[in-house]
Amino acid sequence: MVNDRKVAVIGCGFVGSSSAFALMQSGLFSEMVLIDVDRNRAEGEALDIAHGVSFGSPMKIYAGDYSDVSDAAVIVVTAGAAQKPGETRLDLVNKNVAIFGSIIPQIRESGFNGILLIVSNPVDVLTYAAIKMSGLPECQVIGSGTVLDTARLKYMLGEHLSVDPRDVHAYIVGEHGDSEVAAWSSATVAGVPLNDYCELHGHFDHKAAEARIADDVKNSAYEIIEKKRATYYGIAMSVRRICTAIMRDEDTVLPVSSLMVGEYGLNDLCISVPTVIGRNGVVTRVPVALSDDENAEFQKSAAALKAIIDDAGLND
Repeated sequence: MVNDRKVAVIGCGFVGSSSAFALMQSGLFSEMVLIDVDRNRAEGEALDIAHGVSFGSPMKIYAGDYSDVSDAAVIVVTAGAAQKPGETRLDLVNKNVAIFGSIIPQIRESGFNGILLIVSNPVDVLTYAAIKMSGLPECQVIGSGTVLDTARLKYMLGEHLSVDPRDVHAYIVGEHGDSEVAAWSSATVAGVPLNDYCELHGHFDHKAAEARIADDVKNSAYEIIEKKRATYYGIAMSVRRICTAIMRDEDTVLPVSSLMVGEYGLNDLCISVPTVIGRNGVVTRVPVALSDDENAEFQKSAAALKAIIDDAGLND
C-alpha cells in the first residue's frame, strides 16, 4: 500500500539534506524518512530539519532504514561519491554504480512500488542502473536529468534579456554533463522566438551569445564546486519541483532523464528530453524540435552515454 504523504531520502550529504529541507517546506508530504550509511548523520539532519516544522506544516521526520521505505510514494536517491574539483560527472560512474548495487536491491526487497527519483551523478547512467536493478516499471524510475541545467539556462537568458526567467521557455537536452545540448531552435520568450525577442532588445550577435551562455550553463557546476566545494541548493529546488509535479499529478513538462524506447531513434539508455510527468511518473516524452546541428549533438551525447553504460557492464 502506497502512502501518498510519505517520502524517503537516501543519502544525507549536502544534496540529500538540502533536498529534505526543501521537501519539508513544500507541504507535499507529512512523513519523511532519511537514510544514510552514517546513521548519526541521518539522525542529526532529521532533528535539525524537524526543529523547523512549527514554522511549516505538520510533519514526522526521522532517520530510518530500508524497511521504512516500502510504503513511500517517492524515494529520492542522492547517495554516492561526491564530484571533486576537476572531476567530471562521468568519472564517478564506477564508484557510484557499485554504491547503487548495495542500495537499489534493498529498495526492491522492501516491496517499494512508488516513484524512484535518482539524483546521484552521473544521473543518466545511474537512472539506467536503477531501472535494471529495481525491477520497477520504467515509467516509475526518473532521473533529475537536465531540470537544473534548464533552470540555469532560463536564469541566464533572463539576466541577458532583463526578463523574468519564468517567461523564458528553453530546454537543455541530452546528458546532464559535458555533452549536454541547448535546444536554441525551439526557445521562446513569452511565445516569441528567442532570436526575434533578442533583436527587439538590441541583441543581434546570436551565435556568440548562444555559445557563451551554453558554455556558462555547462560549466556552472564546476565553477560552484571550485568556489564552495559542492552544489546543492539548485538541485534541491529541482527535486522539490519534480516531486511537486508527481504528487500533484500535474502532467507538467520537465526535462528529466528516462528510458528511451524509440524516441529520437534511441533505445536502451536514459537521457534527458522534455517529458510529461504525473502521479505515475513518466506519462510521455515530448518530441521537441531540434535543428540538424542540435540533433547531431544530441545523438553524440546519447552515443557517449551508451558507451559508458556498455563499459560499466549494465547491459549484461
